[in-house]
Amino acid sequence: MVSELIIDAQPKEVTIALLEDQRLVEFQKEGQDSKYSVGNIYAGKVKKIMPALNACFVDVGHEREAFLHYQDLGANFLSLEKYVKQLTSDKKHLAPMAKAGRQSELDKTGAIQNILEVGQEIMVQITKEPINTKGPRLTGELSFAGRFLVLMPFYEKVNVSTKIKSKEERARLKQLIQSIKPKNFGVIVRTVAEGKRAAELNNELQILVKSWEDCISKVQQATKLPVLAHEETGRTVSMLRDLFNPSYEAIHVNNEDVYKEVKKYVSLIAPERENIVKLYKGNVPIFDNFSVTKQIKSGFGRTVSYKKGAYLIIEHTEALHVVDVNSGNRNRGVDGQEDNAFDVNMGAADELARQLRLRDMGGIIVVDFIDMDTAEHRQKLYEHMTELMKNDRAKHNILPLSKFGLMQITRQRVRPAMDVQVEETCPTCFGKGTIKSSILFTDTLEGKIDYIVNSLGIKKFKLYIHPYVNAYVNEGFISLYRRWQMKYGFGIKIIPSQSMGFLQYEFKDMKGNEINVTEEIETK
Repeated sequence: MVSELIIDAQPKEVTIALLEDQRLVEFQKEGQDSKYSVGNIYAGKVKKIMPALNACFVDVGHEREAFLHYQDLGANFLSLEKYVKQLTSDKKHLAPMAKAGRQSELDKTGAIQNILEVGQEIMVQITKEPINTKGPRLTGELSFAGRFLVLMPFYEKVNVSTKIKSKEERARLKQLIQSIKPKNFGVIVRTVAEGKRAAELNNELQILVKSWEDCISKVQQATKLPVLAHEETGRTVSMLRDLFNPSYEAIHVNNEDVYKEVKKYVSLIAPERENIVKLYKGNVPIFDNFSVTKQIKSGFGRTVSYKKGAYLIIEHTEALHVVDVNSGNRNRGVDGQEDNAFDVNMGAADELARQLRLRDMGGIIVVDFIDMDTAEHRQKLYEHMTELMKNDRAKHNILPLSKFGLMQITRQRVRPAMDVQVEETCPTCFGKGTIKSSILFTDTLEGKIDYIVNSLGIKKFKLYIHPYVNAYVNEGFISLYRRWQMKYGFGIKIIPSQSMGFLQYEFKDMKGNEINVTEEIETK
């Protein structure tokens, strides 16, 4: 299987698509100014104690206070708390971790009101982003994740991923990390560390320790709370850190700054693979060039077709996601209804496993497969679904089909499910049902171009239009596009974009910022 990462970096947001054998399997979109990412560490203040929930609410700067349960404080919370107090009481000297006093571990059955009080300053880390009306979910057990290792202050133990099966390798890694880790730190060795040399692991360990030192330094110098003490790496690098593997054929980036950031990261973790990072310079939008836009349009929405007329209906609710499997207009197979149902269900399992990753659906997922009478078929379907989900990084649990033909899946939810609106609002009537004469559309475009060039004084810009309209304006020996260039200058670039509606258009400057040409200007 060949994996490719396509990164579309725009001024307001970064969108990332992961292709496996040219098939879209993961899709993430994040604003450039997005906050409260999983992994961010804050110094915040306790705002409310909720004894009935054995939890509290903490102010970390979000419009809704973040939730912290007693069980999420971590066994070593008292040691961290004492260290934070020591830091804030002496802002001139940074107390070394090696000399930090260790406290007794937190009682697992304790009460939060005996540990925390309103107004208390604590260090917390986000484990779940704000979802709908809920604020972020927090933990008091801090961690700094790298590609090979996870560093945990005051944890002390060294644990090795259970996915590393070799006893000799597990023992080697544990002994190696024990010998190089600083005092009062614990380390989790990740699966990808298998077979890595001591120098590589030590290099990453020092980087993670430096991240911790920078983090506590910000807390020590803070004059006002809450404060962001440690920011998780950007979405691009964060995804790379978790997903990167030698099967990557290429990482395509359309922004030079992000390209340099990604190339630098890859050169650190896998110098021999540095050349797979490529800067995309084409005029066609990067997602159109790699056929991502079309897959987004077909992969999202309420109804998803997968093969031979069969389709899924996916509904999202606050509590769960519901998936219905339909055979559609598929003809019954020669082997009868039972085999036909089994074939449709197996195809549905393939598409469902992809959809869970693609939409990042979390929580409870209930799937209504087509009824099958044979117990052997039901078992094969369950085993097939289990096998397909092995590639899913999110923690999950799958139950066999119930007697009603329902399969229940729980999947870790750390951020809202990705919901892309594939239905397009008419860009020319805005839902009113009537539009101006379409034959005048090119006159409208020319009026906009004239306004941008002669009124706004912008000589170089890009016009994004539907591919069909692009074909029309480029038709002929002296095309309409060529006449516009001769009249308004050769700084005009027209680019076909599959994401545009039929009579939709968008003007952008050469840096990718949208040029706002409102409807009012058009009607003057």
